[in-house]
Amino acid sequence: MPRAVAGRRLRRRSIEASFQVGIAHHLSHRVPDQPRSPFPILCLPSPFLRPSHSLSPRSDQPGSLPVSDRTSSSSAHRAALCTPFHLHLQIPYTMLSAGARAFSALTRPRFTTASTTTLRSPAALRRLLSALAILEQRNGKLNQGSLSAVTAAAKLGGPVHAFVAGSNVKAVAEEAAKVEGVEKIIAVENGAYDKGLPENYAPLLVENIKKGGYTHILASATAFGKNLLPRVSALLDSQQISDITAIESENTFVRPIYAGNAIATVESTDAIKIITVRGTAFAPAAVGSGSASVEDGVDPKAESTTEWVSEDLAKSDRPDLSTAEKVVSGGRGLKSKEEFDKIMLPLADSLGAAVGASRAAVDSGYADNSLQVGQTGKVVAPQLYLAVGISGAIQHLAGMKDSKVIVAINKDPEAPIFQVADVGLVGDLFEKVPELIEKLKSA
Repeated sequence: MPRAVAGRRLRRRSIEASFQVGIAHHLSHRVPDQPRSPFPILCLPSPFLRPSHSLSPRSDQPGSLPVSDRTSSSSAHRAALCTPFHLHLQIPYTMLSAGARAFSALTRPRFTTASTTTLRSPAALRRLLSALAILEQRNGKLNQGSLSAVTAAAKLGGPVHAFVAGSNVKAVAEEAAKVEGVEKIIAVENGAYDKGLPENYAPLLVENIKKGGYTHILASATAFGKNLLPRVSALLDSQQISDITAIESENTFVRPIYAGNAIATVESTDAIKIITVRGTAFAPAAVGSGSASVEDGVDPKAESTTEWVSEDLAKSDRPDLSTAEKVVSGGRGLKSKEEFDKIMLPLADSLGAAVGASRAAVDSGYADNSLQVGQTGKVVAPQLYLAVGISGAIQHLAGMKDSKVIVAINKDPEAPIFQVADVGLVGDLFEKVPELIEKLKSA
C-alpha cells in the first residue's frame, strides 16, 4: 500500500478514535459548574435513537445523558436528536492541510468556556475589521436572499460595505443603500457581470477587495456564492470557510459537517476571511431605514474568458423554494414523474407553497434538480414543511430539520421521517393527499 494512502487511513481512524475518546471523557468527567455551549458539537443521527426515547440529564450525575421515557412533543424530540455536549476542537483553519500539526490539533479535544469566545470591544473591532457583503441582482432587482450576508457581517462588529455589479446597477445600488446596517455600497456598472459568471466576476471582486482593504468577505451560500467565492479564495490565497451558521469572534466560526450530524468550530488565521453564510441561520437584513452612500468600484475590464449563451427557465407563480414560508416536498414514494406532478402541484397550490423533492425523487427523474432539498441540494427552514412519500434519509433531514413545523405522510410507520415530524399521518399518500387537497379547498 502506498505510504500516503496508508497515512491518510491511519489519520482518519485516529481522528475517529479521538472523537470517541473525547465524547466518553466529556460524558463521564464533565465539570458541573461549566456552562453549556449553545452549539451542540456532535449530533447523533436518528438511527442511534429509538422513537420512544429522548435524552435528558440525570440529577445524580450532572452532564450525563441517560435515556428516559419520551414525554415531550415530537418537536422537542427533534431537538434531542443532537446531544447537548460541546466538543470543541481548536483547529486553526488554515492548518487543516498542514500535515502533522493539523493532526496534532485535531486529536487534542479542549472544552471551551464563555471566556474563550469573547468578542473584542466595539471600538476596537471598528478599527481592526471591515466586512464586504456580496449582493446578488437579477434583471435590475436585488435578490433578498443575499441579504443574509449583511446580517452575518454586522455580527462581526466592524463597518459593513456591500458590493453589487451589472448593467443598470444604479437602481439596485439605491435599493441596497436602504438596507439596515450597511454604511457604503460599492457598485460597478458593466453588463459583462449581469449573469454573475464567476470566471469574470472573481477578478473584479478581488480588485475591489484589495482597494477597500477588507478583512472579511461574505456571501450567501447560494449557487452564485458557492460558485464565486472559491475562485476569490484561490486568487487571494485564503482558505474559504463554507456554510457558517454562527460567528463566535472575528476569527472563529461555527459550521455543520457530516450532513449536520456534527458542528465544527473553526478558527482562521488568514488575513482575509472568505465566508459563505447559510441563509437559514441568518435572517435577511431589513430594507427600509438604511442610508448608505454609493461609490463607484474598480472595474479591471479584463477580457472575458467565458460567455453567457442562453438559459431555459421554467416560469412559476409559486414561491421560491429557498425563501418560501411553506414547502411541500415529494419523495420516491410517488413512483413516477406523472404522479409527482399530479399529487404535489395541486397540494402546493392549495397551500400557496413552494415545491421541493428528495434526492431519491430527483435521481429517479420525478423532479428537476433545482427542487432538491437536502445536504447536496437546498437548505430550507420554512414555517411549514410537508414531506410526502419521503422516508427521511439523514441527507434529506440535513436540508429541512430547522423547519418550524414538520408534517409527514408515509405508509411506513417506521420511516425515520416520523422521528423529526411534529405531525405524522400513516397511510397511502395516493388516498390521503387528494383528501387533504379537497379539505383545504373547502376550508
